[in-house]
Amino acid sequence: MKRSIAKLFATYFIFVVIMMLWKPIFMVAHLDIYSQFTAADWFRVIYEGLPLDLSMAGYLTVIPGLLLIAQQWLQSKIAKTIETTYYVIISVAMAIVLCLDIVLYDYWGTRLDTTPLFYFSSSPQAALASVSLTYIIASFVCIIAVAAAIFAIFRYTLLKIKIEKSKSAITSVTLLLATAMLFIPIRGGFTVATMNMSAVYFSQDQRLNHAAINPMFSFLYSATHQNNFSSQFRYHTAEKADELFGQMIEQPTPDSIPQLFTTTRPDVYLIIMESFSSHLMATLNGRAPVAVNMDSIANDGILFTNCFANGYRTDRALPAVLAAYPSQPTTSIMKDVTKTDNLPSIPRTFKQNGYNITYYYGGDANFTNMHAFLVSAGFDNIISDKDFPINERLSKWGAHDHVVFNRCIEDVSQYNNNTPTLRVIQTSSSHEPFEVPYNNPDHSDIRANAFAYTDSCLGNFANRLKDLGKWENSLLVIVPDHYGSFPKELENAVERHRIPLIFTGGVIAPNAPRRINTLSSQIDIAATLFHQLGINHDDFIFSKNILNPSSPHYAFFVDQSQFGLVTDSGTVVYNCNAEALVYSYGDTTCLDHGKAFLQKLYDDLDQR
Repeated sequence: MKRSIAKLFATYFIFVVIMMLWKPIFMVAHLDIYSQFTAADWFRVIYEGLPLDLSMAGYLTVIPGLLLIAQQWLQSKIAKTIETTYYVIISVAMAIVLCLDIVLYDYWGTRLDTTPLFYFSSSPQAALASVSLTYIIASFVCIIAVAAAIFAIFRYTLLKIKIEKSKSAITSVTLLLATAMLFIPIRGGFTVATMNMSAVYFSQDQRLNHAAINPMFSFLYSATHQNNFSSQFRYHTAEKADELFGQMIEQPTPDSIPQLFTTTRPDVYLIIMESFSSHLMATLNGRAPVAVNMDSIANDGILFTNCFANGYRTDRALPAVLAAYPSQPTTSIMKDVTKTDNLPSIPRTFKQNGYNITYYYGGDANFTNMHAFLVSAGFDNIISDKDFPINERLSKWGAHDHVVFNRCIEDVSQYNNNTPTLRVIQTSSSHEPFEVPYNNPDHSDIRANAFAYTDSCLGNFANRLKDLGKWENSLLVIVPDHYGSFPKELENAVERHRIPLIFTGGVIAPNAPRRINTLSSQIDIAATLFHQLGINHDDFIFSKNILNPSSPHYAFFVDQSQFGLVTDSGTVVYNCNAEALVYSYGDTTCLDHGKAFLQKLYDDLDQR
């Protein structure tokens, strides 16, 4: 019995040690970030991360504990085979999580969750488009090497300990009780709150908190928080949340709102720019310009200078832009087609008001359930990678942006119907790996060059509309999906979410304002646009008319496990895991409104 109990504790201890070692490995892999921290910081990351390591080790030790009980009664060869198989599986799983977590942190700046699984299951080719073949092969080699190293630890320690069949009820009961005690570290003790990632948040520097997170726990936590939304983010009583949220919604519109357009039925082009941000425009940041065409277009149109992206990935952005539905910090509504079926929709509303609607995208429309979402949104004409000849699909994402814009121009030139049109164009070339058919001598950085390329495609598209004589009846709504990779060093959450929103085209009224500084976000496009077109927008409960002085004006945004609220009087960024402010400016009483907004969002998400 002593040997069996010792092996159980040794199993738990080895799992803990392996996961403790992940932290310095992670920090070494990102030495460009963590080299500035002291040795004390590194040791504290290991120490503060222990609660999640202890919890995850508990989960992983449950099956070995049950196997030890079985070994009291089974033949040793059968038990040995089962035990060895378990450690092989766990070694591979741990290696995949460790390597994938390290690789993806470079791209996303967050620890591992279920998003890569969602991306890969919807379209493996698109999920791997951001990385080179060499990188993929190197990652597989790394996974195999790490899995072999982890299994070697198990083989030369735990698998060396032989447990003979005893058929002892006392031993079995003792092992069962010892295994049951794993509930304590798994749950995180006997307090009311169960173990969650807030247990390892110890620093005001989020990079140290990120390093302390156990990626296996992060992945499982994300996987188990994809439903039961009505139980998440319960900051206020239902009555208090209703009261605060009621102060944040659209109010009756006065007659004094300026008319931006010369017609209520223009041809509309909604252009979603991959990974663009305000920091690419000299108009908005004073830097050397990258998006020179956006600057020029903004000067000739209407620029909303204080707009924010609601989310941080495209699958969060599309519902925000096309359905005025805010992004969520722990999930993406596009994962659940039964919920996206019930969303309001800008395209569907246009369709119901007599518009023909088309979607243009150069990549795989199945990626992240995009096709299902677009069909639910009302599109019955979706142009994607499969609609372009192979010789035009030269990007890892499919067709380059100039090809997609050209396809739209061809359709416009051949369209002879008097019915107004909505054409949505989603770009993709300004995304990793930034390989574009363009070489601007002003931009040696491949990221800047890729953004300059897509910007040039946008400028050329506007010029071709003018050449076709279509400009005078056109409205272009230009909005990014989220911040991408330029400038790379941008870490402030508020600045990362700043994006341009531009209305331009021949229908812009001569006396329309050219700069609108009102706080806004992507979800406000619906109410603002439809009011100008005289179309009812009551279904878009989260959307506010940017030009309505009676409505509250703010920007709500999310990153993984945190939200931000920007108001005229103050700004807060709140980490939901740490249950603490990570950034604040001015009056922080708006935090209660941010919490109410998130709570009501998850109430709505649960009911969709």
